[in-house]
Amino acid sequence: MEQPCKNPLDPTCMCSLKHWGKPLNDATSDTVPADVSVDCGWGRLIFGQTFTDPCKLAESIRDEQRGRRDVAMYMRDPHVVVSYAPQELFIDPSLTYRLDFRNYRADPCNLDGLTVRPLQDGDSETAINRIYQARGMVPAYPGFYAKARRDERLQILLAIDNSVGEIIGAVTGVDHCRVFNDPDNGSSLWALAVDPQCRIPKVGEALVRELIITCIENGRRFIDLSVMHSNKEAIALYTKLGFEQVPVYCIKKKNSINAPLFIGPDPEEQLNVYARIITDEARRRGIGVDVIDAENGYFRLSLGGRTITCRESLSELTSAVAMSWCDDKAVTRALLQGAGLRVPAQAIATGQDSIEAFVKEYPRVVVKPARGEQGAGVFVDLTDVKDVESAVDRAAQLCDKVLLEEFVTGIDLRIIVVAEEVVAAAVRKPAQIRGNGELTIMQLIEKQSRRRAAATGGESTIPIDEETRRTIDDQGYALDDILPAGRELQVRKTANLHTGGTIHDVTPELHDKLREVAVTAAKVLQMPVVGFDFLVPDVSQEEYVIIEANERPGLANHEPQPTVEKFIDLLFPQTKNIFP
Repeated sequence: MEQPCKNPLDPTCMCSLKHWGKPLNDATSDTVPADVSVDCGWGRLIFGQTFTDPCKLAESIRDEQRGRRDVAMYMRDPHVVVSYAPQELFIDPSLTYRLDFRNYRADPCNLDGLTVRPLQDGDSETAINRIYQARGMVPAYPGFYAKARRDERLQILLAIDNSVGEIIGAVTGVDHCRVFNDPDNGSSLWALAVDPQCRIPKVGEALVRELIITCIENGRRFIDLSVMHSNKEAIALYTKLGFEQVPVYCIKKKNSINAPLFIGPDPEEQLNVYARIITDEARRRGIGVDVIDAENGYFRLSLGGRTITCRESLSELTSAVAMSWCDDKAVTRALLQGAGLRVPAQAIATGQDSIEAFVKEYPRVVVKPARGEQGAGVFVDLTDVKDVESAVDRAAQLCDKVLLEEFVTGIDLRIIVVAEEVVAAAVRKPAQIRGNGELTIMQLIEKQSRRRAAATGGESTIPIDEETRRTIDDQGYALDDILPAGRELQVRKTANLHTGGTIHDVTPELHDKLREVAVTAAKVLQMPVVGFDFLVPDVSQEEYVIIEANERPGLANHEPQPTVEKFIDLLFPQTKNIFP
């Protein structure tokens, strides 16, 4: 006859964990079904010990539905299961606690004004899900609770605030014997949540104690639960009730819901928004991130034997030749024009004669350095030779080659191409302010600049420089003038985000011709990732000119389009679509 153990909560005790991890089809009678899972509303609880094939178990976990969060538990070798899909599965960093009912002391937990009862017909699904959503947990799908009410495998208990009759807490119990004739005679606790606005203390404890009593009355021997290792408050509650940790592990599929569980802590070095959005997506896919130079956005991505160094969206996949083509705006224009694409007229400023000749032919002129980014040294819509000469002198401080370009009117359009596919298009609008009849233009600019900085992590501000002053002066105002209420004033002529411009997604409206031109231009420049600046009369029409190409476009500016996802697909194609 089997002898009772001295400590049934000892993880090494075979009485407490008699069949844990064994495929039950082999270890017990043939009455135990194979490959068992139970629908819990937020996802499936998959019983790993009912699987004889770890590969089949891995496939079952991978079959998670979008928006759900499945949990696989009780497998003997979780690391072996994960090895069949290491890019998709992970061992959950949670701890399993077990309460053996032979050691349970049923202290009363009667709270004034609180009732704990089973789920009933007519209970509000919306009210229950609201509590889970408020706690950042996955809500049940529509109609689940009506079905669960009649499922004897589940015990769903609700906490009711008697003073208002509202649901303020919920917990789910799973009866393992009713699910798969569990020879260990166990049960488990899931999805404990209490309304964060609840003012009644110990609601969570009351729910747990009531579920324990329910499981004991059903004849079960123990109850297990999984709790995040860092949840000290919950662990303290379970320890108080008599739970002790046991060596049982969970496996989950990587998805956007549980990404914080497997991507690890953020790097200590703080990257800018353009680099961080890429490294976050990489870490979400299990790609290693090594920050090389946080200030300048350099990092290294590694997976298996593949390592790629990036500076924001510029990677080693861009050749030095292609980058040099994009780096020099004159070379970019020449290559695009040679391919039959439309570009504005352009000339190199070589002296006063060249400036006068160009202004005579093109009365409205843009001056910009041949090399540069973020709109630095760019002067737009100049009409006076002296202004052009002054702008050339200023631009020459940034680059020894200064370009004169025909000014073209139109909407400023940025198109992002990744791997010869248009993945985003956005209209960029120059910085504007709106008067209130009280503040000066300078004060309005400073106020708007603070808002833009807050919205972009400090990346977008409106500089008070010569170009801003000239733009305001051309409209008959000065910085110390009070702008009339309701009057809108454009304070920059370029739409660069870094100088206060705003960006608006127009990808769905983009004309097919513009998509075709952008892809062709990317092929001409041999750029795997590139951002093109177009001027167009309308994004839904065919007319265009290409102003320049950016070899390091800011992918963070194009939500909700999947620019970052496409970029990581390019770098590590084996991680493409591994999880939603």
